[in-house]
Amino acid sequence: MPFNVVLVDDHQVLRDAIKEILVHNPDFQVVGEAGSGTEAGEVCGRTDPDLVVMDIGLPGMNGIEATAELARHCPRARVLILSMYDDEASVMAAVRAGARGFVLKKACATELVDAMRTVARGSTYFGAQVSDRLLSGVQVGKLRAHAHSRAGHETLSPREQQVLRLTAEGKSNKEVATLLHLEVHTVRSYRKTMMAKLGASNVAELIQVASAAGLIDPIGSKPATRSETSS
Repeated sequence: MPFNVVLVDDHQVLRDAIKEILVHNPDFQVVGEAGSGTEAGEVCGRTDPDLVVMDIGLPGMNGIEATAELARHCPRARVLILSMYDDEASVMAAVRAGARGFVLKKACATELVDAMRTVARGSTYFGAQVSDRLLSGVQVGKLRAHAHSRAGHETLSPREQQVLRLTAEGKSNKEVATLLHLEVHTVRSYRKTMMAKLGASNVAELIQVASAAGLIDPIGSKPATRSETSS
């Protein structure tokens, strides 16, 4: 059986080019397309794809945000980022959001198909140039700092930012849910996604990292207590 694929890019010509590459490949079947992050969620909800080929630079909700949303609502769909950006922060933000692979748009058709097949089968794939960037970032000790400062600003959705600010004020999950008219389990999901994006292992570290990245005002912020973290 072929893998069901959804293509997400705001340029129709690129989506058409990928479909042309796949038209004679029995491993893949394109079951949907989207031109924005919001539309991607709607299309994936209808089609339940095995693989999503996702651009980062989408209008409105960007590809990183859309990847994080798919991780929450369509967890079976594996995301392969296809982007013109190859900096360490973009790659790490994509991985933290749940992407399973990252390929540059200048890659040849053969590499793209190999990446799609690898990710669709459950493995991870990073192009050679992307891997070099990651290695370089680790070696100079900049990778995590770049991911915290840049990815935090660029990938937290407006709702996540609201949850983050209330969390920094010491609000429990239940209190945040009440204030934002959400379910408690939804608030927990937002916190877990933000921790993944910012590389934090718990709520207290999330607040510390967010403060260092300038996402929240450090003055008056306080780490969540143990009871707040679990409530």
